[in-house]
Amino acid sequence: MKNKTIKVIAFDADDTLWVNEPYFREAENKFCALLEDYLPHHTIDQELFRTEIQNLPLYGYGIKGFMLSMIETILKVSENTANIKIVEKALQIGKEMLEKPVILLEGVEEVLIKLNGDYKMVLATKGDLMDQERKLQKSGLEKHFHHIEIMSDKKISDYQKLLRHLDCKPENFLMIGNSIKSDVLPVLELGGTAIHVPFHITWIHEEVSHTIEHSNFYQVENIRKVADILENR
Repeated sequence: MKNKTIKVIAFDADDTLWVNEPYFREAENKFCALLEDYLPHHTIDQELFRTEIQNLPLYGYGIKGFMLSMIETILKVSENTANIKIVEKALQIGKEMLEKPVILLEGVEEVLIKLNGDYKMVLATKGDLMDQERKLQKSGLEKHFHHIEIMSDKKISDYQKLLRHLDCKPENFLMIGNSIKSDVLPVLELGGTAIHVPFHITWIHEEVSHTIEHSNFYQVENIRKVADILENR
């Protein structure tokens, strides 16, 4: 049964439709091992995170920005004395990430098939354009979406721009994703509806400590439950 209020459903991609964050954790561990002669693992990890956050306004989200931040961290930690082979190994870590398989999360395609036809389906993800296009192509999910939006960020202004492009009022918009910070809070503030589908690993930059009390907010343990919410809302 089609929900009468919701007309557009947007899905986040990374860690909502397919696996992503575990690849970053694996890469971070490999990177910290490269610099273990300089500092302890946790100290290098913290320095890499600080560098990534500082660089977000310059490079945006994605693997390429992560690679540049790894190189910058090598220079900082080693005080510009690191062997060039360490830089070479860091670049290889990044290239391996770009070649990782796209593994769909349980229930994803089943839900997309079920909802398609009743709603305008949108993929709304942030990150590097080429990398996200590559993952979408590998996933085989492109056929389920009416519109693909690869965003530089997911702040209120970014969602406002998306809604204008889709000619959709906030009250007719539903966002589904694994990040409270990026997929839920901005949409609720605009007057839209958001469904949080937690993933077992979340990048610390996307974590939110407070609980959410809002009539348009839902949380489900599995993406399959999205259809139930739409039918019963």
